[in-house]
Amino acid sequence: MSHDNVIAVLGATGTQGGAVARALLADGEFGVRAVTRDAASGKARALTGLGADVVEADLADEGSLRAAFDGVYGAFLVTPYWEHRSPARELAEVENLISAAQAAGLQHVVWSTLEDTREVIPAGDDRMPTLEGGYRVPHFDVKGGSADALFAKSGLPTTYLLMSFYWDNLLSLQKPQRDPDGTLALHLPIGDAAIAGASADDIGQAVLQVLRRPAETIGATVPVASDHLTGEQIAAALGTVIGEPVAYRPPTHDQVRGLGFPGADELGNMFQYYAEFPGSYLGRRDLEAARAFNPDPLSLTDFLAAHRAELTA
Repeated sequence: MSHDNVIAVLGATGTQGGAVARALLADGEFGVRAVTRDAASGKARALTGLGADVVEADLADEGSLRAAFDGVYGAFLVTPYWEHRSPARELAEVENLISAAQAAGLQHVVWSTLEDTREVIPAGDDRMPTLEGGYRVPHFDVKGGSADALFAKSGLPTTYLLMSFYWDNLLSLQKPQRDPDGTLALHLPIGDAAIAGASADDIGQAVLQVLRRPAETIGATVPVASDHLTGEQIAAALGTVIGEPVAYRPPTHDQVRGLGFPGADELGNMFQYYAEFPGSYLGRRDLEAARAFNPDPLSLTDFLAAHRAELTA
């Protein structure tokens, strides 16, 4: 495979990067240099078995990133905010990624991003707390605000890939739970609102199409979303696949913020943003625009059916 067709995939053993690496490898048009911190991990070895060139690099080490990007055509870039929950650290990681990409002369960068919620939540709005010295939803705001601006200023040929809620979370973090009354229930804190969602596999398919169409996508924001669904609709899909009715019992955003685990306040703010600012959240994730780059996304029911064993375990 010529280096002219090789894509360096950051976070290749994670949810997003793993989906991108698998999609590119399955298609065959692009080679994959899978970038991870541990090339000996089981997930890294699995990528090697699929045909990836697995290399080690660390976001805190610009030199290792330069080596990982050396000679490749482009890269898929993602940062692991939830590993440290530090806006300052995430921005330092982004700066290292940009410097390394510039040094390598990458011809197409696909940056996994989100929007800056502060554009629609005024500073004086007291519906949710301000976090980390000035953010509403830090893992959104850092990317959509400062990080996007850094990419724009860098001059790198960048596509801004706008993420949505992962349907994969319904297999783990938001998996239905058995309530004390015996009811199987979905506790997704979005009230009566709809959310935009997509499976991880749909992220991979979108990136494949973005890389194939640089003239259209460089400089553009491309949303990844398969559906806009309410909590009731998600619960119904879960019940269909599980084979038992699933009730929808959404907690309040204050209840989520009060759970006390690290990041609970941010998750409460995030779900409140979904629920109370649909013009911003759903509006940025237009389904027609998303399907221009992934015309046949997995429906939620089909996704859940493919993962029924995990869902019912």
